[in-house]
Amino acid sequence: QVQLVESGGGLVQAGGSLRLSCAASGSIFSINDMGWYRQAPGKQRELVAVITSGGNTNYADSVKGRFTISRDNAKKSVYLQMNSLKPEDTAVYYCNAEIRQRSYNIGRPYWGQGTQVTVSS
Repeated sequence: QVQLVESGGGLVQAGGSLRLSCAASGSIFSINDMGWYRQAPGKQRELVAVITSGGNTNYADSVKGRFTISRDNAKKSVYLQMNSLKPEDTAVYYCNAEIRQRSYNIGRPYWGQGTQVTVSS
């Protein structure tokens, strides 16, 4: 089995910073893309940032210049540094990873349980 466990959410004032972490564990052969998504109340889940196994990144326009995604392949972990937070960044943040459990498997997506980020004005 594969698990993604997130940490680092919380309550912060506007303009503040938070760092989210997500670690994958279990039977893992390799990890392709890793990313962060978020879902605000009454809204659809949206992509925040993604990073490939080679380190290429892509960001939602709304977070460019404020958020930075990174990963540590040896630790099977992905991180999201969030600076200059705004109230509209309030959401549940989910870690996502495309994981192959065996060399002959096709990668499939796995999700973390989510971590709440609340930004007060």
